[in-house]
Amino acid sequence: MNEQEDIQEELPESNLPADEGHRTTPLRGMYENWFLDYASYVILERAVPEVNDGLKPVQRRILHAMNNLDDGRFNKVANIIGHTMQYHPHGDTSIGDALVQLGQKELVIDMQGNWGNTLTGDRAAAPRYIEARLSRFAKEVVFNPKTTAWKSSYDGRNKEPVTLPVKFPLLLAQGVEGIAVGLASKILPHNFVELIDASIKILQGKNFDLVPDFLTGGLADFSRYNEGLRGGKVRIRARIKQVDKKTLAITEIPFSTTTTTLIDSIVSANDKGKIRIKKIDDNTAENVEILIHLANNVSPDQTIDALYAFTSCEVSISPNCCVIFENKPQFISVKEILRQNTDHTVFLLKRELEIRLTELGNLWHNASLEKIFIENRIYLAIEDCETWECVLTTIDKGLEPFKKLLRRDVAEEDLVRLTEIKIKRISKYNAFKAEEQIKAVEAEMEEVSNHLNNLIDYTINYFRQIKKKYGKGKERKTEIRNFDNISATAVAVANQKLYVNRSEGFAGTSLKKDEYVTDCSDIDDIIVFREDGSLIVTKVSAKIFVGKGILHINVFKKNDDRTTYNMVYRDGKRGNYYVKRFAVKGITRDKAYQLTKGTTGSKIIYFTANPNGEGEIIRVNLRPKPKLKKTSLDFDFSQLAIKGRSVQGNILTKHSVRSIVQREEGISTLGARDIWYDETVRRLNTDERGVYLGAFKGDDKILTVLDSGEFKLTGFDLSTHFDDNMIHISKLDPKKVLTAIYFDGEIERYYVKRFQIPGDIPTNKKFLFVSSSKGSRMEAFSLDYLPQLEIEVKSKKNNELEFEVIPMTDFIGLKTFRAKGKRLTNKTLKKLRFVDPLPYDPEDTTESQTETAEAEEVPSGREQPPEPETKKETPAAKEKSKTPEESKDKTEPGGDDEIQMELEF
Repeated sequence: MNEQEDIQEELPESNLPADEGHRTTPLRGMYENWFLDYASYVILERAVPEVNDGLKPVQRRILHAMNNLDDGRFNKVANIIGHTMQYHPHGDTSIGDALVQLGQKELVIDMQGNWGNTLTGDRAAAPRYIEARLSRFAKEVVFNPKTTAWKSSYDGRNKEPVTLPVKFPLLLAQGVEGIAVGLASKILPHNFVELIDASIKILQGKNFDLVPDFLTGGLADFSRYNEGLRGGKVRIRARIKQVDKKTLAITEIPFSTTTTTLIDSIVSANDKGKIRIKKIDDNTAENVEILIHLANNVSPDQTIDALYAFTSCEVSISPNCCVIFENKPQFISVKEILRQNTDHTVFLLKRELEIRLTELGNLWHNASLEKIFIENRIYLAIEDCETWECVLTTIDKGLEPFKKLLRRDVAEEDLVRLTEIKIKRISKYNAFKAEEQIKAVEAEMEEVSNHLNNLIDYTINYFRQIKKKYGKGKERKTEIRNFDNISATAVAVANQKLYVNRSEGFAGTSLKKDEYVTDCSDIDDIIVFREDGSLIVTKVSAKIFVGKGILHINVFKKNDDRTTYNMVYRDGKRGNYYVKRFAVKGITRDKAYQLTKGTTGSKIIYFTANPNGEGEIIRVNLRPKPKLKKTSLDFDFSQLAIKGRSVQGNILTKHSVRSIVQREEGISTLGARDIWYDETVRRLNTDERGVYLGAFKGDDKILTVLDSGEFKLTGFDLSTHFDDNMIHISKLDPKKVLTAIYFDGEIERYYVKRFQIPGDIPTNKKFLFVSSSKGSRMEAFSLDYLPQLEIEVKSKKNNELEFEVIPMTDFIGLKTFRAKGKRLTNKTLKKLRFVDPLPYDPEDTTESQTETAEAEEVPSGREQPPEPETKKETPAAKEKSKTPEESKDKTEPGGDDEIQMELEF
């Protein structure tokens, strides 16, 4: 007997009369019978979608009501809600909200009026002001009363579908979210076209991949999607572009956010000092446009990373694929859902074909009977019949000789149907036309039978037709990326100031009367070195005790292999003096580490922190003592290898040291920094991931070429962001020549130009090197020293195709990137491509210097760097100074002067 029953037995008996029917029910029974029934109802009838049609009950009832109302015209949403309440036993608000959400998915419902805005979060207008109807796609794919299973509605007055016969993976296309009792379902939406392609691959027995796609666009990392099962994770980012050095533009937002919530999160991050911005302009209408104006001296690249780290510009979503499958909730992957939907589509198509074949069989049977009945004048034999039985018997006897031509037996209803043929129809009966109709039915029956025999091919063709009819405009909107993890401490704005009280051993942001150390953020860590040879890393706070005898304190950067520490320490009170050079990369917070050998009385005598691995020279002054000939010595830290913090170091001297002074400042002993570019995440790294760009140091720059006919120089900071339309990236070599072929949209001719990219132009600015006229585009480019271009042109004489390989260095000399260039050909150009370049020897090959007489410059609204001053020459001097090749170019058709003349004309 359990505790519940013990309590029940101790209850006093009721004084109520027995005729009032009072009885006591144990709580245990109430829970088992009532609560579980309620939980089951919520799961099956409210929150979780059915796997086959992908709909919750309220959505299914809405579509069923709309189908009953459908006449091709829009209906008031209020009217639709009212009709849906015949099937849905809940309030109009829940139906209206579900209808709006269904319409905003832009797949099965056509909308008219103000249906709200998923980008801004604006709500839809009242149901009496907006209208809806079923889309053409829904009419074709979702409904078929012949293959629909029906059940009684909640009050028994109407019939509603058990599930709709959806011949498409609607569940994955729309996505769904619902919270039931004890479980929840969150299925992300997927791309319409990709779902069809994946279904076709399933039918063909091929492997496929499937990841979500969102109407809001953005960028997404699906590396941990886990096929939509529990434990998976999707990271989604807004698309942020740099307009200029002081302005960022958000053009796409993450799924599940709105421009309002996004702006609120940015403002909140700015108020907390995580980022620094001046103002935000929200210009969102049909498309998202949020302009973020940055404060002075703020890095756009760092701000972009900070927006991802501290605001809703990056969100994480955990999918949870829970569906009703075989009349119970099950957790299955999106791939399994798609396989089930595809198999169900095959089943429904087969069922439709079988029904159609049966209908055609009946149509053929009836048409054949009618033809026999009329052509053989069997109807004349029933004139003498006086009873109904006699009529049917006479017709049956008349058909007897022809029954062997039929495909099934003649039933009584067939005989009755023959008696219902009107005299007018018999008199106008056309035997030839009837024969043609029978042949058409036979042809269709043969076609349907062929479809049944080749059901998989028929289903594949069905999916392709759906894609062809409705796939336009449903291309992928969310770009698939792999994201790097952004360190919050690396991108946070330094919104605090760090102070230290060395005498008392305190550090923090509130000690404003003490010694200033550096700017920091409130999520930074600080590193502290003390005289006793100990090291500690702790989090920034208002005031914290870090120990007395502070030698050095600064913001700690995890995994920083560039900052090195040079140190001389004494082992114990009278031990040897050691010298060491080390870096501090990873460390446990609030744990004290010993940098000495750990002997009692050890002390750091000399210490420096060097952000770029500098190695100075020090003068060590020794205490005089008998027989000590040299009382000083020099030591060069640059000759000492950089090791870990735990090494004991090398013995500097065994004699007592009086003082140590720095004799010469050090220079960096670290080599150039090797940089790689990872195309997957579109970021630079030093971890050897992706394409090796080279070793960078000092003022080295990175060259990027964009498909818009622009180039841009950037630094090699690892936080640098690159344009989405970038087609080339490499380390800038000012000696290299870029050869570009472009089409001028105004003149409608192809041009070629060759130029070097100077290293002294501003970074992070785009420079246009093709024509700015409408319709202009870059066709091809090369960074080879001696490139060759193969062109395919149509001859003007006989219209035959001609091939020609042109060495670019012979065709045109070096110019600046602002020059118009030289016309490639006067003939009709069909194809062009760069082929293998000519052999190049840097020592033997020389190139003429950039011509001072440039061709016409490209009119461009972009900011251009200032041109260096050139010496002015007279026209005669210019002509005299030209090389023979240049003089030849001048007189040839397509030369630069001809271009100038055409433009003037």
